[in-house]
Amino acid sequence: MLHVRVDDEVKAQASEALAAMGLSVSDAVRILLKRVVNDQAFPLELKVPNAPTQAAIEESRAMMKARQARFETAEALFDDLEKTRQR
Repeated sequence: MLHVRVDDEVKAQASEALAAMGLSVSDAVRILLKRVVNDQAFPLELKVPNAPTQAAIEESRAMMKARQARFETAEALFDDLEKTRQR
């Protein structure tokens, strides 16, 4: 058990930012401490993903939950990638 004194406003703001990353305050502290142990250094900061990345994460989670692929075939995937590359 670890107790940390943090200003209520900082805790609320941090909780909100971490929730946007899919993490709790406890998750973040656990990650921080494990990284310090593994790397023997203070880790880089995590940031809230930008809107396109967040949309991709949500789409991925929905597809995993529904066990549904975005494309019916590999060929359809490659066709979409080719279209995107040409833009």
